[in-house]
Amino acid sequence: MKILVVDDEQRIRDLISQYMTIEGYDVETAQDGIDALSKISKGDIDLCILDIMMPFMDGYTCLKEMRNRGFRTPVIILSAKGEEYDKIQGFEAGSDDYVVKPFSPKELVARVKAVIARANPVQSESNERYIFGGLVIDVPSHSIRIDGELINVTPKEFDLLVCLVQNKGVALSRERILLKVWNYDYFGEDRTVDTHIKMLRGHLKDYRDCIVTVWGVGYKFEPKD
Repeated sequence: MKILVVDDEQRIRDLISQYMTIEGYDVETAQDGIDALSKISKGDIDLCILDIMMPFMDGYTCLKEMRNRGFRTPVIILSAKGEEYDKIQGFEAGSDDYVVKPFSPKELVARVKAVIARANPVQSESNERYIFGGLVIDVPSHSIRIDGELINVTPKEFDLLVCLVQNKGVALSRERILLKVWNYDYFGEDRTVDTHIKMLRGHLKDYRDCIVTVWGVGYKFEPKD
């Protein structure tokens, strides 16, 4: 597995490279978005760790250009911006995860492993299809329809909804959701689950209230009668 580390700070590139090399990954580095696009275009990058604030071409522009060119390389955004709207912007741009600086190298390693595992899933023969009135969630086709209309969601949003639906009526903690959907343990004040819940509710339109907040615990799925 080859990882591309994109950051304009040499010390950050060196720190991440050191930890990833210890874990057995091949590491390549780039100091800006232009350099990153050139290296990703070679087709041998399995995952990209991408800083946002860089000269010449920032991380958001680089990520959008990657997706526009059809590059599906998994991307973890690395940024000093930790507000909810910053994370939402990152996910909407096409990132697979979002890590806030200053970061724990061990946590970053765990997230890298989780994203790679999600990008290379074990094939399942599941025929699960969930129907709640006009809301239809089809697991084999990885699709969601509301009153016949196909709803466009990210892979993580789909997995999150399926996780909630498969545990219908059960209040799931953020820790449990992170472990089930993102494949890593809870790290401090991580708001990844809350951010994705907000985005998912926005997609579900009249069915947004099916995702219920359980104060002090987390979330549960309760379909309409």
